[in-house]
Formats: sequence, structure tokens, C-alpha cells
Amino acid sequence: MNFQIEKIHHVAYRCKNAKQTAAWYKEMLGMDFILAFAEDHVPSTKAFDPYMHIFLDAGNGNVLAFFELPHQPEMGRDENSPKWVQHLALKVADRNALIAAKDHLESHGIEVLGITNHGIFHSIYFFDPNGHRLELTYDDEKAAAKIAQITEQMKQEMLDEWDATKRAPHHTQFLHAEEFGS
Repeated sequence: MNFQIEKIHHVAYRCKNAKQTAAWYKEMLGMDFILAFAEDHVPSTKAFDPYMHIFLDAGNGNVLAFFELPHQPEMGRDENSPKWVQHLALKVADRNALIAAKDHLESHGIEVLGITNHGIFHSIYFFDPNGHRLELTYDDEKAAAKIAQITEQMKQEMLDEWDATKRAPHHTQFLHAEEFGS
């Protein structure tokens, strides 16, 4: 290959109301509204489809973007995937920050699931006003040692076994042992 991906430039989702979305992300997650642009025609396709495109600062050069599309059918979701599958995970500093975020969200009436122990990170889950599932997470202090147990060979064996059987390989069950109480 003659190129390499450097980083994610931005991730874009659809929203129901751009102004409401920018305000919610500022109030709930402290993300600043950093850029907006709007057009009547889509630059890539040239199709007439008026939109508002907003950009939010997700920290460290990461950008979360949204499109409001008032002339399109009401937004939905992939009904063939469970609601827990499609989500955006955002990192916080540590457990104290995660607990503070959970308390903040719940004090504003947002239903929060967790804290869930994934072995190498700990997470809470909730939905934004557009129905997008969000995860806030921090890395476990033993994450590096646990990840070091997952060798290149193990990763490939797991992928091969999954591809052949479509059943979960048991190589990394140690990661969720505390969460499942086993």
C-alpha cells in the first residue's frame, strides 16, 4: 500500500435537531460546538438535500459530527441489530470521572446502564436525544497486563474458530470473569 490511515478525522451521525443536539452534548458531555455548515446540495453527490452539518469537540483532536436532514424521512435505526450493538464509546480519565459522569447524567433524567466491567475497561451506557447509544469508559489499571495475554496467535485462532462455527471462542473469557461472577 502507498498510504496509511493517520487517525479518524470525524465520525458523523444523523440528528433530529442540530441546535438541540449541540446543546445536549455541551450540557451532558461538555463538548464544545466548534463548526457548522449548511448547503442545499450535497457536495459529493450534487443532489438537492438541504442539511445542517455540525461538529463537536470530543477532545484531543477528535470530532463528533451530526447532520440534520429535514427533507428526509424521519430517522430510524438498523432494526436488525440489537440497540446495544451500534454505539460510540468516549473515554474519560478514570473511575471517579465515570462516576461523576453517571451522576451528572442521571441528575438530568437520563437512564444510565452500568458500570460494566469489561476486564480491560469499565463503562456506562445511555442514549442521546437522537436515539444513538453512547458509552463512557475508562481503562482498567491492569489493562496492559491483560491485553498482553492475548497473543497474535490467540487473536487469529479466535477469529478462525468464530468464522468456522459462529460460536464464541473461550480464549478471552477471563476478561469478563468478574462481571459475570465466574
